[in-house]
Amino acid sequence: MEAATQELQAGQVQKSKYVGRIVFALAILAAAVFGSLAGLMIVYSTDLPEVGDLEHYRPSSITELYDNQGRVIGSFALQRRVVVTYNDIPPVLRECVISIEDKDFEQHWGVDFWRILGAAYRDIVSGSRAQGASTLTMQLSRNLFLTPDRKFSRKIQEIMLAIQIERRFTKQQIFTLYANQIFLGHGTYGFEAGSEFYFSKHLKDLTLPEAAMLAGLPKGPSYYSPINYPDRALRRRNLVIDNMVEDGKITAEEGVKAKAAPLGLHLQSDPNSLAPYFVEEIRRHLEKRFGSEEVHEGGLRVYTTLDSDLQKVANKAVLDGLAAYERRHGWKGNLPNIIAAGDDPEHYDNPDWGEPIEPGSYMHGLVTSVIGSSATVKIGQYSGTLGPADIAWTGRKSPADILSVGDIVYVRVTTVNGNHVQLALEQDSGAQGALIAIDNATGDVRAMVGGRDFDLSKFNRATQALRQTGSSFKPYVYTAYIDSGAEPDDTILDAPTTFMTASGPYSPHDYDNRYMGNITLRTALAQSRNIPALKIAQRVGINTVIQYAHKFGITSDIPPYLPVALGSAEVTLLEQTAAFSTFPNDGVRVAPHFIRKVVDYDGHVLEENYPEVSDVISARTARIMTSMLEGVVKHGTGYAASKLNHPLAGKTGTTNDFTDAWFVGFSPSITCGVWVGYDEKKTLGNKETGSEAALPIWIDFMKAAIKGKDKEQFPGPIPPDNSTAVAATTPATVNRPSNGAPH
Repeated sequence: MEAATQELQAGQVQKSKYVGRIVFALAILAAAVFGSLAGLMIVYSTDLPEVGDLEHYRPSSITELYDNQGRVIGSFALQRRVVVTYNDIPPVLRECVISIEDKDFEQHWGVDFWRILGAAYRDIVSGSRAQGASTLTMQLSRNLFLTPDRKFSRKIQEIMLAIQIERRFTKQQIFTLYANQIFLGHGTYGFEAGSEFYFSKHLKDLTLPEAAMLAGLPKGPSYYSPINYPDRALRRRNLVIDNMVEDGKITAEEGVKAKAAPLGLHLQSDPNSLAPYFVEEIRRHLEKRFGSEEVHEGGLRVYTTLDSDLQKVANKAVLDGLAAYERRHGWKGNLPNIIAAGDDPEHYDNPDWGEPIEPGSYMHGLVTSVIGSSATVKIGQYSGTLGPADIAWTGRKSPADILSVGDIVYVRVTTVNGNHVQLALEQDSGAQGALIAIDNATGDVRAMVGGRDFDLSKFNRATQALRQTGSSFKPYVYTAYIDSGAEPDDTILDAPTTFMTASGPYSPHDYDNRYMGNITLRTALAQSRNIPALKIAQRVGINTVIQYAHKFGITSDIPPYLPVALGSAEVTLLEQTAAFSTFPNDGVRVAPHFIRKVVDYDGHVLEENYPEVSDVISARTARIMTSMLEGVVKHGTGYAASKLNHPLAGKTGTTNDFTDAWFVGFSPSITCGVWVGYDEKKTLGNKETGSEAALPIWIDFMKAAIKGKDKEQFPGPIPPDNSTAVAATTPATVNRPSNGAPH
């Protein structure tokens, strides 16, 4: 027995030695592992960014433009992102994201090692690296600080950064940073911007299926794009919903109902499409003032002067006016054909197809078939038809007579029914139009159209094009004369005359080659007679007339030649319209402006504009001129506008060979100018005067501009001072034309 005891003791000693060796070996191994990890930590932490900088982190944000009612009309961004707070994120979205991306987000400390081990095992078994194991915090650290490559070194850094982030920030702060930073495809970053882009609604208004779709996108924004791959997006969304049921976040019944819902995309239309020329004007100003980086990444808030409702009216008025002009001059054909150009119709795309489509829209379409008396036209995802009635104005009986497969046609949408649209054939021969409207009291630019199609031409014909004004220049001539003491009922002879100028004899004539004899100044302006205007300019001196034009805000260099009185000077539509607003303002010019206020990301005001005013003429002269310009509408070349039955005044303008057509006019509250012409010096066609081509556009716009202002009136006349009183002659009787005299 003693021997057995000794043998047992010897065995225990031997066992203890064996265990000790194992412990020692494990200790050495642990030390080696710890040393290796420490070494790796030192190596890979050398260039790690400072996580503490996140306390002051500000992501690149959208600069948004608002109209005068606070509605978004445009934006600038390198990354389309709208930053939100934690409270702006609805619980349903938070739960969707956590269920699909990081179930233990609330419990772990930045890294989920069990998840990493499980993912590693599955990667080894499958022989791939497709299984992800990143927590939300790790994804955030990667998106903020690291590259997206899948190297071991990057993963170590990702883990280390995630741990640091968890130590410094709360779960709410981490989730908010993640929600604002994550990429969701199609240039969109952050869930608020994603919600606005995919569903045209704010984050707080998302339904469960919508929230689930957004939550599924971070896994692969391109692969699961609901636009490009709706089937994949639907499967991914339903997986998120299944996870929500599994986690007990929603009931099985709610899950079934949510999975049965369609994707329900309602893509946000480009906000810049409403007033692209106006937005571009703002961009140039902001970049010049604050720099491109601040404009496109700084998250500025720009409060503009635009009225979205009036802008919509202006867009339609210009396009309708140009369509009417095109129809007056008949079908020209010569349509571009992509098949003839060697392009594949299956891959054709047009910039118009990204714009919202609705009745009244003018767009370019692709003719895909011509069968019998009908042509099929593709407009993006829409299909439209053209029948005999839709092309009747061309003088042809059937679309087959003028259209071929592959033609690019310009059409107007008349009805929309699902993905099918009914169309009317239009024409784009290159004629352009521009419109600008200015609030008389403030100088706020309420609407601006710079051309027919911004996608085809960025050149702004309202602010950049210098064009001859024609007879719309004459109010400066008459203003100078009235200021010198003349009265509107003074008479002047309208008869053939030759003027001796520095370049020789000058024998002008009127549009109709007729003369009216002795007429009042009021009638001469209303009927836009050339001889009286030239006589007045000669009396007061052409240099004086030019000085008056400059006082009104015309900045162009105007040569001192007598024909300038008839509008040979070149000015912009913006200058001319702003100048005319002086008349209803009792002689005070208010400089036009586009921006009311610019606020930075933190709410600091960077720029604020107030009306910039200057005295131009006396109130009495301004009221006399307003009264005379009312005569243009009541019984002159602008008579067509009298049907609006509202206090209105203005002046037509037509240049030689009908190259430019103008109408600039005003109500007591708003001044609007319209120009129609070609970019090159090319005739619009015979009899395309200001009253024929420009005035109808002005009327269509002013119908909306004066709505609800029935009680406004121009102020009454101011009696003359005795020292400047001029005996008035009896005004001549003027026959009212039935539809307005041209010119």
